[in-house]
Amino acid sequence: MHAIEARQLVRKFGEFVAVAGVEFEVLQGEVFGFLGPNGAGKSTTINMLCTMMRPTSGTAVINGHDVVARPDLVRQSIGIIFQDASLDDRLTGLENLRFHAMLYDIPRETFAARSRELLAMVDLTDKAGEQVRTYSGGMKRRLEIARGLLHHPKVLFLDEPTIGLDPQTRRHIWEYLMKLRQQEGVTMFMTTHYMEEAEHCDRIAVIDHGTIVALDTPENLKRLVGGDIITVRTSDNVRAAARLMAAKGADTRPGPDGQLIVETTNGDRFIPVLIEALANDDPPIAVESIGLSRPTLEDVFIKLTGHAIRASEADATQPLRQMARMWTGSRR
Repeated sequence: MHAIEARQLVRKFGEFVAVAGVEFEVLQGEVFGFLGPNGAGKSTTINMLCTMMRPTSGTAVINGHDVVARPDLVRQSIGIIFQDASLDDRLTGLENLRFHAMLYDIPRETFAARSRELLAMVDLTDKAGEQVRTYSGGMKRRLEIARGLLHHPKVLFLDEPTIGLDPQTRRHIWEYLMKLRQQEGVTMFMTTHYMEEAEHCDRIAVIDHGTIVALDTPENLKRLVGGDIITVRTSDNVRAAARLMAAKGADTRPGPDGQLIVETTNGDRFIPVLIEALANDDPPIAVESIGLSRPTLEDVFIKLTGHAIRASEADATQPLRQMARMWTGSRR
């Protein structure tokens, strides 16, 4: 049985189609990434999976429970780590966990053992009695991870799990997430705009204009680009593209920041050829800047969608954050 199954999932707002029949499965124990530019349908899809929004048509099943027919069982079997802070910083770490346990009717004896186990897993045992207001950003995120796992969810949704954290802390958070995957066997469904974070996923779905345009492993997605990536900025990109095609048969495509992107093998050898071809045009085309790199998920994303993901473009999944306030009532 898959942890998540979506079949022809559609969500309309009047005449506007936000999600246009997406289909995918998430395997049990898998780390699944969901990437898309702002307005692509990413947050709408997640909100349907988390029972915060009813599909217009199609089906979604989480841990064997239909999100429309049995939303109560879906909510009991998932955990969510919100993008925005959702801890009470006037309470201690342990008190924050105890409050969550009360919402899920976790017996006191079970809570005592489970909280000890999770606090040890995220290295917060020594800080459990201190108020959360004294915690660093990384410590708060680790406590939220522990809280999200307190009721033994089978699927953990992570909404931009490390946004706002420095690179070193982000690496540490992912060490904890990989450790809990190993120890808990939990399935993870995550959104992120950090491309290096997406490398942690077993598979990634790229969504654009309400449709999944690619779904594969990070390595297979990068093979869609192939070769090396040359990024060049010239005095006249239109003429440069035509010149490179006519002189060298090189396909180019526009980049998101006004540059040209060339995909080629042996990029280090092609750069001098490219510069010479542009210099020999009449009049010469000036090369203002040039760079060479191996394909990344960012390159894949740009090729598939024409967009570059930046922090300002990240789809914030606002309704997900409201779930913390609605959780108790919605479980009834």
